[in-house]
Amino acid sequence: METAAAQIASPPPPPPPPTHVAIIMDGNGRWARARGLPRTAGHKRGAEAVRRTVETAREMGIGYLTLYAFSSENWKRPAGEVTDLMGLLRLYLRNEVSNLNRNGVRLKVIGDRSRLGPDIVALIEESEAKTAGNVALTLVLALSYGGRQEIVEVARRMARAAQNGTLDPDAISEADFAAGLFTAGIPDPDLVIRTSGEKRLSNFLLWQSAYAELVFLDVLWPDFGRAELEAAVNDFHNRERRYGASAG
Repeated sequence: METAAAQIASPPPPPPPPTHVAIIMDGNGRWARARGLPRTAGHKRGAEAVRRTVETAREMGIGYLTLYAFSSENWKRPAGEVTDLMGLLRLYLRNEVSNLNRNGVRLKVIGDRSRLGPDIVALIEESEAKTAGNVALTLVLALSYGGRQEIVEVARRMARAAQNGTLDPDAISEADFAAGLFTAGIPDPDLVIRTSGEKRLSNFLLWQSAYAELVFLDVLWPDFGRAELEAAVNDFHNRERRYGASAG
């Protein structure tokens, strides 16, 4: 005779997490202003949210996490704020990389390094080399990054190659173009999250996000944590991804 426990069907296994989650971290300044604090305080709390999110993504089994840390447009901010942000970046690279390495996290930085200080570039290169063999999670930091600029630079390189006869323009494929992007070798994001209630991409991974699911959250970045990431992933799982095909 079948037991009652045997008659109860086992719940289906949870769906696998998205392979690549990208996040536009927005709201540090508003978080600080609402508390009567300087913007630097918001950026510091935002760095704590980065730590929480990386840990949660690794535990959830997400393969790639890309964080929009500093855009090409952010260079237009007041000099004092840019200096503070670069200081926080230095601290992160010096203090967090050992923790990333210990937890099997590989670090990769994308963006225009020519505008970063030589010491920051050296720290980036050292950090990437130190974590290169890790496989638990790839953390991609977008620094001095702009999606339009990235696309234009690939177009320029291809135009020069066509001009000197080493590239046939008619033979260029989407895969060829993607191979010239900062993200070559990284799968396109499945899910793009933006915090703070804004609903735009702000020049972030424009080529790569062509078929990404977009989730916009009202929470400010310093308050972002496990619950918000899990909620966004659950939202992702409830969507039907058709890549331009008709619904079944």
